[in-house]
Amino acid sequence: MTASNDDPKRAAAAAALRLVKPGMRLGLGTGSTARHFVELLGAEVAQGLDVLCAPTSDATRAQAQRLGVPLTTLDETPELDLTVDGADEIDGALRLIKGGGGALLREKIVAAASRAMVVIADASKEVETLGRFPLPVEVVRFGLEATRRRVAAAARASGADGELVLRLAACGEPFVTDNGNFILDCHFGALKEPDALAARLSAAPGVVEHGLFIGLCSGAIVAGPNGIVRRGAFDWRS
Repeated sequence: MTASNDDPKRAAAAAALRLVKPGMRLGLGTGSTARHFVELLGAEVAQGLDVLCAPTSDATRAQAQRLGVPLTTLDETPELDLTVDGADEIDGALRLIKGGGGALLREKIVAAASRAMVVIADASKEVETLGRFPLPVEVVRFGLEATRRRVAAAARASGADGELVLRLAACGEPFVTDNGNFILDCHFGALKEPDALAARLSAAPGVVEHGLFIGLCSGAIVAGPNGIVRRGAFDWRS
C-alpha cells in the first residue's frame, strides 16, 4: 500500500498531541497539518480530555465545534499554555513563513499569547533559507497600490525583490481573510535578511501583518521518511 501524502502530517500531529495535558489552554492552528491535530484532539476530548482551545480561523473553529472541542477566545482567555500550528516553511533557526491558508494575523496573535508554540510539519517544509514559498502579507483594502509599493520598497531595502501578487479566491475575486483584508503573495525567493524584512514590513502603513514568524516558535515536530524529528529548545518531556 502506498503511503498517503497526509501520513507524515498526521504523524507529526499525533506526536504533538502527546504534549497536551488535562486542563491546558491551547491555541489551535490553521491548515492541512493543523486539521489533523484538531481531529486527533477531538477524539481525545470525546474520551474525557479536559482542555480549552482558542482557534486561529473560522475554519478551525468550525472543525473544532463539530468535534465537540471546548472553545474560548483570547478576550475570555488571554493567556494560553501551548499553540500547535503548521508552517509553510521552517529554517534552522525556527523562523517560519506562514499564511498559506490566509490566517496569518490570527495565527500570530494566538502564538504570541502562548507560553510556547510548537510547529508540526512534514519534512518538505524544512529549508536552509526562507523564501521558496511566497511570503504572504496581509494588507487593508484601502490604498492597495500604495501599500503594494511600500511592501516592494521594504523588500528591496532588505535585499529581496520579486513579483507581488494579489491572492485570488477560487471564484476569481480577491481572497478576503477572516478579518476582511487582502493578501499579497510576495515571490521574493531566498530571503537573505528575514529579520530586517520583518521589521520593515511591520512598520509599513497599510500592512496589517506579514507571514514571517520570528522568535515565536519554541519547537518543531517534523515527520519524514525516517520518522519523527524534534527541533528546538522546547522541553519535550513536559
